[in-house]
Amino acid sequence: MGEADPTPAEPIFAERPTEFIVRDAFTLGIAPLALAGLCGLLGWTWPGFVLMGATVFVACFFRNPPREIPGDDNTVVAPADGRVIEVGEIELPDGSRALRIGIFLSVFNVHVNRSPLGGRVVAIERSGSLFLAAFNRRAETENVRCAMTLETASGIRFQVVQITGLIARRIVCHPQIGEWVNRGERYGLIRFGSRTDVILPLDAEPKVKPRQKMRGGSTILALLAAPPDASAGEEA
Repeated sequence: MGEADPTPAEPIFAERPTEFIVRDAFTLGIAPLALAGLCGLLGWTWPGFVLMGATVFVACFFRNPPREIPGDDNTVVAPADGRVIEVGEIELPDGSRALRIGIFLSVFNVHVNRSPLGGRVVAIERSGSLFLAAFNRRAETENVRCAMTLETASGIRFQVVQITGLIARRIVCHPQIGEWVNRGERYGLIRFGSRTDVILPLDAEPKVKPRQKMRGGSTILALLAAPPDASAGEEA
C-alpha cells in the first residue's frame, strides 16, 4: 500500500463493496443457474451450457479483486479498470478549465469503482437521461451519470464521474456528503458496460495516454502539482 491518507475530522466512509464477488452477482446469477439445472434434468445439453456460461459471465463481471495502492497522497490512481479514451482539457460550467481523463469499461472489465484520491465528499449530483455507448461524445453530457465532488486535506477539489453506457442501467455510489473517502477505496460500481471520468485541476500532470489499459486502484493516473513551499521566499 502507499502512504496513508491524512486522518480527517469528518465521518469516515466504510469502504464497500469489499466482498470478492459483489452481491449483485447472486441476485442476477440465480435465474440462469436454476434454468441451467432444469435443462440438465431435462437432458437439454446445449441450452444448459449456454445458461451456465451466462452464470459464469455474471460471476466474472461482478468480481472485486483487492489491489495494492501505489504512491502517496498526491498520486491519483485509476478509479476503474478499462482503457483510457480521453486525456485532455475541458471547460467546467463555471468557465474554469480542468483536466479530464476518461476510462471506458467493457463488459469484461472489473466494474467496481475506486476513489482516485482521498477526500471529503462535498457534492453528489445525478443527471442525464440517455444510455448511449460510453465512447459516444454525447454520452459525456447526456447519459445517466453520477458526479461525486471531493476535497482533499489540502483543499484541492476533484470529481469522479460514473457514466452509464449502452447496456448499463444502474449506478451505485455509496458515500454520503460529508464523509471522508480514502484514496483507492472501493465506493460503488456501474452495472454492465460504462465509463468513469476523473476531473482534476489543470496543473495536474497526467501519467497515462489514450488506449492505455487501466487497473483500478493500481495504475497511476496523474500526479497533483506540488503545493507551494510555505518557506519559499523566506530569508534564511
